Amino acid sequence: MDNKETLNTEEPESSQQPDNNVVDLTDETVNGADNVTEETAAETPGENVVTEFDKVSGELGDLKDKYLRLYADFENFRRRTAKEKIDLISNANEGLLVALLPVLDDFERALKAAETASDVEALRAGVKLIFNKFYKVLESKGVKPMESVGQVFNPDLHEAITQFPAPSDDLKGKIIDETEKGYHLNDKVIRFAKVILGS
Repeated sequence: MDNKETLNTEEPESSQQPDNNVVDLTDETVNGADNVTEETAAETPGENVVTEFDKVSGELGDLKDKYLRLYADFENFRRRTAKEKIDLISNANEGLLVALLPVLDDFERALKAAETASDVEALRAGVKLIFNKFYKVLESKGVKPMESVGQVFNPDLHEAITQFPAPSDDLKGKIIDETEKGYHLNDKVIRFAKVILGS
């Protein structure tokens, strides 16, 4: 009997303790697991990387869009300026030509008058008027003739064709005659004067 009592006494104690312990452990394990999953979810580096990646890829898309728009604007600007440059080059002489057309009309009238004219002096006066008109048109566009005769030879302005003995000592090494006049356009040489030097 003593043995049975001991057994009975031991059984209830052992059966009660595991039940209490199991319930307590289960509650702690479940609560601990919940805490761990919440902490892990809040601090998961994968999710941060994904959100950061989405943010960076969005910014990259915006920058790519801005780049494409800027590139398209630049291409349009380049085409427009190239077209304007071609138009400017093709129409650069338009102003000069429009100013010269009245002179051409005057020359046509002078030629018609020369066919039937008997007075040479009147014809000469008419041609001189046309020449003065033509000269004024060129001056208004910035064209100026060079003064070469009697000047010291300057290779930046003159082109020496030949040399002749100078008529006087003060003309040695200077220009004694010009065969073709030189011209400036706004202080830039557009045609060199062809000259004869005195030796």
